[in-house]
Amino acid sequence: MRTEFSATQLADPDIRESETILRKCVHCGFCTATCPTYTLLGDENDSPRGRIYLIKEMLEGGGPATEAVVRHVDRCLSCLSCMTTCPSGVNYMHLVDHARQHIEKTYTRPLPERLLRRLLAFVLPRPALMRPALLGAKLARPFAAWLPGRLRRLVDMAPAHLPPRGADQPQVFPAQGEKKWRVALLAGCAQRVLAPEINAATIRLLTRHGCEVVIAAGAGCCGALTHHMGQDGHGYARHNIDAWLRERDGAGLDAVVINASGCGTTVKDYGFMFREDPAYADRARAVAALACDITEMMARIGLKPPVIPPGQRVAYHSACSMQHGQRLTRQPRALLTAAGFAVAEIAEGHLCCGSAGTYNLLQPKIADQLRALKLGHIDATGAAMVATGNIGCITQLDTPERPVLHTVELLDWATGGPVPAKLQAGAAA
Repeated sequence: MRTEFSATQLADPDIRESETILRKCVHCGFCTATCPTYTLLGDENDSPRGRIYLIKEMLEGGGPATEAVVRHVDRCLSCLSCMTTCPSGVNYMHLVDHARQHIEKTYTRPLPERLLRRLLAFVLPRPALMRPALLGAKLARPFAAWLPGRLRRLVDMAPAHLPPRGADQPQVFPAQGEKKWRVALLAGCAQRVLAPEINAATIRLLTRHGCEVVIAAGAGCCGALTHHMGQDGHGYARHNIDAWLRERDGAGLDAVVINASGCGTTVKDYGFMFREDPAYADRARAVAALACDITEMMARIGLKPPVIPPGQRVAYHSACSMQHGQRLTRQPRALLTAAGFAVAEIAEGHLCCGSAGTYNLLQPKIADQLRALKLGHIDATGAAMVATGNIGCITQLDTPERPVLHTVELLDWATGGPVPAKLQAGAAA
């Protein structure tokens, strides 16, 4: 793609990087075939190729983003399916992140939307605020019909019951038997409130397999939620980098294990995020090199033989951040198979479920269409349960009739852990 940035513009490292990305695009349109929003809406401007043109014109112009550009960029899920499909290696993730930052700096959204985005960016990364906020939403549920549309959506999506707090404070969990590895676990933010059982299962699984697991003081949200809204996520990332490198430089660290694939995609990208920061560039690259998904770590370790009846059918939903962001497709399926499960594939598995971080709160209509499409494909598998590796997908797809569990919960159960609570509830019903 031909670009027309000025020399002054190219002095900006973000513009320079985006220009390099834009020049790789050859307009082939392969990306349109796998883009969820183009599949639903049929509008070229809601395809990666169309958005690339819009972003190019916006960045070249250098002025405020227009309402039309904002509308089409906002509709992008950042599912990154286009990057898996692209034959030219266009890094759409970095390009659309830059576009969102430009929009955030230059475009004034309507007041209700500004307030909603600020609320999400302030509350979601902070478990100490998110828990009381969800309790407040629960109390507001009887009055939801009288609330404005998106606020009503927030209330409707809040869980009816919040689980008790998990063991996610800074501490060290010793390995069972001989210690073979020492790993840090990203405790996260929203997942700690919505599903603390995921961290608990991760810790049990790792310690059972010879890992000492440390939750480092100072580590928390990875920064993805704010970063992908065009806001600054670097502060959160710096806290994590500092916390994990203290552990590495102290007692040593073999890996930083992450059990939310959206977070994993971001932490693995810390090197790029801090490429122009002289104080953090090398440190960020070091952390990115240590980062791995829990299924990557377990594939490296090797799974103990299963102790549960084999052949239970589970549909595997590959989160977009897992298959497109991190390009991990083999490990989760292989581990579930090794654990004795019969893994069922979901049709059109490359398409997003509609969760996408805060997307199902900010773009509910499209998110609901994608959810319905995904649930239909899951129904067709005949599986009684679903496994996935991202809390957003779990929240989006979970139903009382067919629970969605984190892959690590099934691996933990299969190798000696407790029956997941959702399966206990289903058996009791």
